[in-house]
Amino acid sequence: MTSTDDAVLTPLRQRVSAPATYHPQHPEIAEWRPVTMEDVDAVLEVVRAIDAADHPNYLTTREELEEELGYSFLDREADTLLAVTADDRIAAVGIVLEPPRQETLVREFMNGGVHPDFRGRGIGRELLAWQRARGEQKLAASDKSLPGWLVGYADVRASDRRRLLEAGGFEVVRYFQTMERDLAEPIPEVSPVGEVSIEPYRADLAAAVHAARDDAFRDHWGSQPLSDEQFEGLTSGSFVAELSFVAIVDGQVAGVLLTDVSEDDWAGQGFSSSYVSTVAVTRPFRGRRIAPSLLREVLLASAARGLDKVVLDVDAENPTGALGLYTGMGFVTTQQEVGLVRAY
Repeated sequence: MTSTDDAVLTPLRQRVSAPATYHPQHPEIAEWRPVTMEDVDAVLEVVRAIDAADHPNYLTTREELEEELGYSFLDREADTLLAVTADDRIAAVGIVLEPPRQETLVREFMNGGVHPDFRGRGIGRELLAWQRARGEQKLAASDKSLPGWLVGYADVRASDRRRLLEAGGFEVVRYFQTMERDLAEPIPEVSPVGEVSIEPYRADLAAAVHAARDDAFRDHWGSQPLSDEQFEGLTSGSFVAELSFVAIVDGQVAGVLLTDVSEDDWAGQGFSSSYVSTVAVTRPFRGRRIAPSLLREVLLASAARGLDKVVLDVDAENPTGALGLYTGMGFVTTQQEVGLVRAY
């Protein structure tokens, strides 16, 4: 692992040696095999058990799992792994996901985990060893002269997950905060500066919204443009167009707010909610109160639906000052997640 902050980088294939494929071994696991689409129900059961143990306030949906396993850029045979016991229980699932649009960074996401019933037995170490080797193989196959990252996330309530990643050579580099806004509290009056139209999201704006989102996120930590498949995932499944808004200036999309509603999360949260997955304002239009105006719209619309709260996540070091924006709109921090990276 080398520092690349000031270096002129050679292609990743010249900097990363592809390791041999790691073949996990564990006395309680009868078979290690790739995931198939026929496994979706069984894998969802494992993933939801992991969610309930590590972060019960948000749960993976079937649509999200099917989307991830169905990506055209995921080779399920090579990039997924199940740990199956002799009595045909899935003890763990691992996915190594490399998003395709790479402008400043090549990322390999270490997704999955160990079912709570099988933790503390060394299965997670074997799974992560496979993921790290597979991630390095994928980096070593890249011709891009860019930094390469293996990336994992750990909720602060999942301390075992953080320790596992750190033992595997990953370093905590970022903190993300979950924030909630109680809709029983008054909603501030705010309006944008100048001629700005705040409109509900429409499908015919999808391409412009996608482009605006990618442009706005260029200065966010680790962010890369979304593929069409990934963007379609933002506007499908639990996405709610009536709670999503677009800021238009001179016929251009200047700001975007996209919102989901997943009733499966409500029991673990202890309240009903909408979830703002994306808030983005393109750089030419920042400083015109577009973001707080978009937030006001989703707060009003969510309250009109009878929901208790609006929830979102934010990078604590976001360079656009998003944390202060959300605090000013009445959001309070309730949970935290760390981002861990092994850099090449």
